[in-house]
Amino acid sequence: MTADSSPEGRLDRALASLRGLAVGDALGSQFFVPVNYPLLKRRELPAGPWQWTDDTEMACSVVAVLAAHHRIDQDALARSFAEHHDFDRGYGPAVNRLLRLVREGGDWRELSAALFNGQGSWGNGAAMRIAPLGAWYADDPEQATHQAEISAYPTHQHREAVVGAMAVAAAAALAAAPGGPPSPESLLDDVIALVPKSAVGAGLRRARDMLDYGDAGTVAAVLGCGRRTTAHDTVPFALWSAARALGDYERAFWTTAQVGGDVDTTCAIVGGVIGSGKAGSVPAEWVERTEAFPEWLATSV
Repeated sequence: MTADSSPEGRLDRALASLRGLAVGDALGSQFFVPVNYPLLKRRELPAGPWQWTDDTEMACSVVAVLAAHHRIDQDALARSFAEHHDFDRGYGPAVNRLLRLVREGGDWRELSAALFNGQGSWGNGAAMRIAPLGAWYADDPEQATHQAEISAYPTHQHREAVVGAMAVAAAAALAAAPGGPPSPESLLDDVIALVPKSAVGAGLRRARDMLDYGDAGTVAAVLGCGRRTTAHDTVPFALWSAARALGDYERAFWTTAQVGGDVDTTCAIVGGVIGSGKAGSVPAEWVERTEAFPEWLATSV
């Protein structure tokens, strides 16, 4: 059995992943509010509505570009990021400035390459937004990694950020396989095989070795959970959490959120990967409490 490769089938999968990403992002962000800390410990939902952050806003641009071009067009993606950039969504200062300058006519190639003294950003922003692209390419995980690499460059040109995006896209593509989700071991083995040597890759290998650990806090202490907001401090733990709960969105969310760190982003990554698969549907009540997708997002091709 192969995944539906029609534009309509691809978009349906991407939107399902985007929904999982948006709910993870929006609900995760609620636990940066001190009054909600006790709810997180008890695994109780805060009152809605839950507003999503830059994770979802940028993921919507990824899906919009795929719907329009059936692949990643870097110039179109950079324009969409810049045109729909909402300063109040929680963007980091470097990306806020980059997108403002792109709106004013700047060249994203020069601006992105110049970040952090010419090293480029190694933040987790390219990874947090990319799961829907993996779902789009469920019929070709290798192409998912290639398109994810292309998608990273308008904002993130450091190798680790790029590989982080590749890894998340590969995981989402594999999770969306029509035969059902793979085993945790198979998912991480296949992701590791699809990404180049890197700190992210080393973290994924450690994550693979820790799949039998029951204490997520211990795993997060070893792998990181986004406290440094770098790709290699974020992606390995997020994919460890997703791999252990494929098909169980609620379990995946609470396991990820309760370790702390960059909760909206780790939960966005996990939600996007889990939501890519047919067995990983998001609870309807959670969807209802989450802010709707923006009106500019295309929902047909």
